[in-house]
Amino acid sequence: MIDYSSFTKLSYGLYIIATEHDGEKAGYAGNTGFQVTAQPETIAVSCNKDNYTTEFIQKSKKFSLSVLQKDLDVAIVGDFGFKSGHDIDKFKHYDYKSGELGIPIVTESCVAAFECMVFSEVDCGTHILFIGKVVSAEKLSDNDPLTYAYYHEHYKMRSPKNAPTYIPPEKLEEENDDESKHNREHDKKSEQTTGAPPSDYVCIICGYTYDPEVGEPSMDIPPGTPFEDLPEDFLCPICNATKEFFKEV
Repeated sequence: MIDYSSFTKLSYGLYIIATEHDGEKAGYAGNTGFQVTAQPETIAVSCNKDNYTTEFIQKSKKFSLSVLQKDLDVAIVGDFGFKSGHDIDKFKHYDYKSGELGIPIVTESCVAAFECMVFSEVDCGTHILFIGKVVSAEKLSDNDPLTYAYYHEHYKMRSPKNAPTYIPPEKLEEENDDESKHNREHDKKSEQTTGAPPSDYVCIICGYTYDPEVGEPSMDIPPGTPFEDLPEDFLCPICNATKEFFKEV
């Protein structure tokens, strides 16, 4: 028996992994980056075979890893984690620089950055583990790094589908069915008492939560706007999902 909720207790950070090949940049947000050895200094990243960036790392044999800071604009996670380089220029709106290896290093909202030369690849089925020797390392700020636990609890966002830690929502919902039932009954009682149904809506793709009391400043949606009154062409500001992918909380 596998209790899928147990996987959420493993500790991770959150990073931007990037590279460049033939003048074209690629990068994604990932949580599986870790130091393998101290001598020599090596770092490994786990990349989904379907990621646009994976092919680029295989060709360039190098990657950068930028450590995201705790407090940030989650748009950077949305762009690098839930969108494809096939569709958008992920580097257009964020600060980055070219490193010693001639690859992009994202510096915006990051506390440290590393450049690595790949010397080993391990095929892990759906993912490839790239192990690289660190050729440069830089501390960018004294801010606290973002942990995966904080990312889930504070920003209320899920893992991207290609992440090594991705768990289908229905898996967790099945295990939390009793809790969900209790919450639904509580919401129903609250509705009967207050006359107002629950009004927050969550994107089932990325976990972004629309709060009517806050609105969505980035899209000029003022506070106090109910979800039902959002325009029909409203898109999730994180992953571009349409309104049909939102459910009432």
